[in-house]
Amino acid sequence: MLSFVVPAFNEERELPRALEAIHLAAKASAHPYEIVVVDDNSTDKTAALAEAAGARVITVSHRQIAAVRNAGARAARGDVLFFVDADTCIKPPHVSGAIAALEGGSIGGGAHVEILDEVPPWARVFIYLFTKVYFAANLGAGAFLFTSRSGYERCGGFDEQYFAGEEIYFTQALKRLGRFTLLRTPVTTSGRKLRMYSGRYLLGRSLQIVFGGTKAVRSRDKLDLWYEGKRET
Repeated sequence: MLSFVVPAFNEERELPRALEAIHLAAKASAHPYEIVVVDDNSTDKTAALAEAAGARVITVSHRQIAAVRNAGARAARGDVLFFVDADTCIKPPHVSGAIAALEGGSIGGGAHVEILDEVPPWARVFIYLFTKVYFAANLGAGAFLFTSRSGYERCGGFDEQYFAGEEIYFTQALKRLGRFTLLRTPVTTSGRKLRMYSGRYLLGRSLQIVFGGTKAVRSRDKLDLWYEGKRET
């Protein structure tokens, strides 16, 4: 059985499209599946829309992405776990590719990421450079990650001492156990942050994390980019 864990906070705008994409991709695999939406105390219609779309909703109040992902994994019943962001759309090759990778001996993996919606010109350059460096290091993006139930349990899940960058530490933990596979077919994720914030702001926040190291992501301080909950209308 396949379990798709979707963390969500005030995602009524993006979530329906993401869940529809998961249904299409999962059905194409011919495996039984479930979708677990972990609603992190949303104040909008996230939970209602998730239930209407056939997802099982788990309600938590963590405001900490690693803890939310782990809550979904604990509630999931599947042998294969997929972690998909609420503003991300996957395709059938992501499910079939993940299953093939696991059956071929990989401990887990992720996929390349692309943004197809409208973003400022500077953002296109930023995305191109960032993804070239990031995926060259064979790191999984939080938008889409997969592993077996056994792999998840053996690596300890997502490290809850980190409020951002948890996907990097999760990737590294999996790599210590075996081969990590990046699927070449990119998932599609939202470019909303690139529209809502200036390039100067994003660069400043990124540099604070780069130079601050692990200490910079061990609390919500200066992580408003992830935790202030700003959404497009």
